[in-house]
Amino acid sequence: MKETRRDFLKKTGGCALGMVTLATQMHHLGAMNALAQRAIDATKEGGENYKALVLLFWAGGNDGNNMVVPNHNDSQVSNYALYASARSTQGLAIPQNDLLPISVPRLGGLTFGFNPALGPGAAGAINNGIHELYGQGKLAVVANVGTLVQPLTKTQYQNSAFKKPYQLFSHSDQVTQNQTSVSNTQAFTGWGGRISDRMTAGSNPNGLVPMITSIAGAQLFTSGQLTLPLAIADSNTTLANVLNPAGYGTNPTGVNLARLNAFNALRTQDLDSSYVAAASHVTDLAMQANAALQTSQDTTVPFPNTSIGRQLRQVARLIKKRLDLNINRQIFYVQIGGFDTHTNQLTNQTNQMGQFSQAMRSFYDEMVTQGVSNDVTLFSLSDFNRTLDPAGNGAAVGSDHAWGNHMFVMGGAVAGGDFYGSLRPDGSGTYFPNMTKGGVDDTDSGTAPRGRWIPTTSVEQYCVQLARWFGLPQSEELAVFPNLNNFTGTHSQLSFMT
Repeated sequence: MKETRRDFLKKTGGCALGMVTLATQMHHLGAMNALAQRAIDATKEGGENYKALVLLFWAGGNDGNNMVVPNHNDSQVSNYALYASARSTQGLAIPQNDLLPISVPRLGGLTFGFNPALGPGAAGAINNGIHELYGQGKLAVVANVGTLVQPLTKTQYQNSAFKKPYQLFSHSDQVTQNQTSVSNTQAFTGWGGRISDRMTAGSNPNGLVPMITSIAGAQLFTSGQLTLPLAIADSNTTLANVLNPAGYGTNPTGVNLARLNAFNALRTQDLDSSYVAAASHVTDLAMQANAALQTSQDTTVPFPNTSIGRQLRQVARLIKKRLDLNINRQIFYVQIGGFDTHTNQLTNQTNQMGQFSQAMRSFYDEMVTQGVSNDVTLFSLSDFNRTLDPAGNGAAVGSDHAWGNHMFVMGGAVAGGDFYGSLRPDGSGTYFPNMTKGGVDDTDSGTAPRGRWIPTTSVEQYCVQLARWFGLPQSEELAVFPNLNNFTGTHSQLSFMT
């Protein structure tokens, strides 16, 4: 059967778009028509008005209880003795002398400790890790964050009349809810994608690449109604090759060149069709971006040769090309897995924490070198925390799925060196959970409570602060975080962005 010109264009256009992973949402013709109307001019963007958000996702459920540990020995209900009594017998507690000390001004100067893996680390570490950044005021902790439909006390949690996130303690469902910020129903777009939907036209009118990029494959977080997310390989692939179309080069035989010339000619035809015109325009943008990426400068600061190190290095490379890509706002997604530590947690989590700490520090130092440390904010999310009560004992000790967790926010615009969160409802005046198994913040009661903290800060409360700093208009907040109005009480103390 003879192939029509339009069929060939759709097929080859799909290949080219797949090459740049821009075809993931080709069914959104509204977005395509909007893109088709956009004129590309020579005005350079990405200057003084530039801002970027970088989501670092800890896949598997990072154990926050061993990441941020009470380091005080007073009568507080979240002191080191309480933590140790829950974990020492089975071998999961970190010795107090090994903790990296930090002070928390907003909690009356109480001392806490970071996991030792967040410091300089073992011999051969390339930097001092992120513990040092906390002391420099460039890293903050947001305590007891988790998926919520509405604020919940323990009494309310145990009352079926109150709304709770669906499928609590399930990896896939809690990943979805963290990436969509919607915990009362299924959602099919991510909050990063929804920000891009509402800000691309005003913030990146002449951008050659989408606002949102994943260095960890397709993710729900990056998906929007109109957004065309980009997904590229890590720094093992140079920027000159991440968008380079295979089979359309300029080899000496002329075969690839002939194919490219034919493809370029076909993209000038049938433009009366909205689909074809839009596909052709997006491909034009991809090829312009590819041309802009053919000459690039690598990072100055050394990055660890780990998966998360290579992902953050690639993000840093793209940020360095922001002027050539005509982009004022960018959102990035990177991920490190291995946190589903039901067994061998001390070894496995220590290794993973060391990897992301070293990579985060290299990334921050590179942003300083590039002169954009105040314009780039990295923040974390995870499936959930893990139970305070250990699972197993000895060398194989681990922990099980839990809920509220502690998050890091890093950057020059962060009011760091402190903790933030929503005050606990018990009048204690603190954001940190009561680490009493079966206590006021534990979902469990009875004879064998596990220590699953009910979050006091919702994903929406945490992430909207980042979105506001990024420039999301207040009028668009409910479109991005539809349940935000459920958390309007004065208990919120989340001013961690300057």
